[in-house]
Amino acid sequence: MALATKSVEQPQSGSDLILEGKPMDKARCKAGNLRLSLCNWTSRSMIILREVEEKILSFIKTPYRGFFVDIGPTVGDADKIWTISMNTDSKKEPLVLLHGLGAGVALWVLNLDSFAKYRPVYAMDVLGFGRSSRPTFSKDPLISEKQLVKSVEEWRRKMNINRMVLLGHSMGGFIASSYALSYPERVSHLILADPWGFPEKPADFLTTKPLWQRALVNAIKPLNPLWPLRAAGPFGQWMLQKARPDIIDKFESAVEDNTKLIPQYIHQCNVQKPSGESAFHAMMALFGWAKYPMEHRLKDLRVDIPITFIYGSESWMDYSSGETIKAHRVDSIVDIKMVDGAGHHVYADKADIFNRYVNEACELYKASATNIDVRDTTESDKEVNDGTLQTETQQITVHRDQNSEHNLSEGQHTMGLQQT
Repeated sequence: MALATKSVEQPQSGSDLILEGKPMDKARCKAGNLRLSLCNWTSRSMIILREVEEKILSFIKTPYRGFFVDIGPTVGDADKIWTISMNTDSKKEPLVLLHGLGAGVALWVLNLDSFAKYRPVYAMDVLGFGRSSRPTFSKDPLISEKQLVKSVEEWRRKMNINRMVLLGHSMGGFIASSYALSYPERVSHLILADPWGFPEKPADFLTTKPLWQRALVNAIKPLNPLWPLRAAGPFGQWMLQKARPDIIDKFESAVEDNTKLIPQYIHQCNVQKPSGESAFHAMMALFGWAKYPMEHRLKDLRVDIPITFIYGSESWMDYSSGETIKAHRVDSIVDIKMVDGAGHHVYADKADIFNRYVNEACELYKASATNIDVRDTTESDKEVNDGTLQTETQQITVHRDQNSEHNLSEGQHTMGLQQT
């Protein structure tokens, strides 16, 4: 569909400009251009995000599809979750990936090829992050947690996936754990990569700190954790590159000489409405801890669901929670992997080792859960309609794949296969 355009007359002289038939002097033009450039930076951020994501994912070798999954009024009025899928012809149980705070699907670039070699893989932009919808979450920690869990369940239902291996990193690990507690019949294996929100916050954490540190913590406590990126405006990417050069190093092997792609992607993921970030803020008790820690809750997970923890030996996360949960689940399989030399971003710091641990976990325990009571797929799970989805830059037709094991739901759009 051709985009509608307006004709702009050329200036008649050097002293004035003609816009929509009305003359503009240079001062007005400069002011208008400044406002336009600032507005363009904001309004184009989602477009730039898509373009940067596509550039990063062009480095993977396995064909993939990208589409929106319409999960309806889950939190907002019409929520959609951006998803990429790979190797969906495989009959094995799929591996579903939930990223951490401020991230998105493209940061799995070092892992996707390895995972998709053996099974179907789905990676989503968690609701409120990346290219997914950004609704307003509740400020109540338990309600916002339930809203995130519900979004994952609605996504699963629309994707017609009966059971899955669920892998979550950091905040994604917290969401995955809460989901497994709520919908245990849908999870065959829970893999937690350096998960956030597990241990209890030490009661004396602030009291042992100097007065200036306590004052600083209390001052920024009402703010969302990634506010500096937005406050920096168009300089946020530069600030990210200077403050965290290690992020560039982590992904250098994946993006080759295109070292600015990753900080640009992270920046664009977080300069927009802090929707999922606000949900994280509601759930956190200071940045490193959750108000309702998972360590005390995951021991109640159904005994036939195996759990694999994968920690980085240099991470700031407290891995003792994994040991505590293992001690409580004496009749269950709980495996704890420690990746030497890896930090919190264990999936990127030591990608080869991480990928091997994940693939081994998927295979090793695939038959460990027996006599699982899984609800039958409902009629609403199977509903698929053909249609079109209009965006501000493209018109893409939604096709129903008759041969796919996991049908796409109404409201998704399909991008072409991409392979390098």
